[in-house]
Amino acid sequence: MSGHSKWSSIKHKKGALDAKRGQLFTKLAREITVAASKGSSPDPAMNSALRLAVQRAKDANMPNANIDRAIQRAVGGGDGAHLVEATYEGYGPGGTAVLVEAVTDNRNRTVADVRLAFTRGGGNLAEAGAVAWQFDLRGLLAVSADVADPDELQLAAIEAGAEDVSLDDGEVEVVTGSGQLEGIRERLVEAGFEVLRAEIARVPQSTVALDEKTAEQMLRLLERLDELDDVSRVYSNADFPSGVLEAAG
Repeated sequence: MSGHSKWSSIKHKKGALDAKRGQLFTKLAREITVAASKGSSPDPAMNSALRLAVQRAKDANMPNANIDRAIQRAVGGGDGAHLVEATYEGYGPGGTAVLVEAVTDNRNRTVADVRLAFTRGGGNLAEAGAVAWQFDLRGLLAVSADVADPDELQLAAIEAGAEDVSLDDGEVEVVTGSGQLEGIRERLVEAGFEVLRAEIARVPQSTVALDEKTAEQMLRLLERLDELDDVSRVYSNADFPSGVLEAAG
C-alpha cells in the first residue's frame, strides 16, 4: 500500500504546477460532471459520488465557480452529456500491475493515447480483467500530523472505524471501507484534525518490490499516463525504493 500512497503524495505536491496550466482543474471538473450526470441527483447533498468529487476539487483549491459550472454542464446536457468513464489495465516495468481510470468524450482517442504511453514507458496495455482483480476499492484519507499528536490521530481514526492507519512524512494515511469514507472523514474533522485529501481509490492487495532502475522507469510510466488529459487516476502495485521516491518528490 505504501507504493500507492507515496505516488499519490508525489502527485499532490506537483499539483500546483498542474493547476497553473489548468490540467488538474479540467480533470476534476470532468469528474464532477460525470458524477452529477450519472447519479440520482445533481445536488451533492443527495449524490454521494458527486459529493466526493466536489470535495476532491475543494481539497485542490478549485474555485467554487468552476465547481458550479461543472455541475451545470451535466444538468444542461451540453458537452458533459458526452463524457463517459473508462478503465484500462496494463503491465509496467518489472511486471507491475497498472490500472488507469479515464473520463473521455472519445474512447478511440483515449485508448490510443493510453496504449502509446504504456509502450513508451516500457509497459503494455492488457485486456480488460487482466489486473483489476489485484486491487480493492477502499477509502483513503490523508490527515496532517503537523499540528496534532500522531498517536492521538491514529487512535481517533481507529475509533472512528478505520481499517488501517500509518504515519508517513508528516501525514497519517487512513484506510477505510469504501462506504465508510465520508463518515470517518466527518468524525476526524469534528475532532479537530485537518483532512488534506479524501478519495475512493483502488488499493493493491499486495505490492511488487522494484530495484532502483526499474522503479525510475515505472515512475516515468505513471507520469506519462497521469499527464494525459483524459486520465483521471492511475494506480499501481509498485513498491518504490525510498531513494527514488525522495528524488521524485
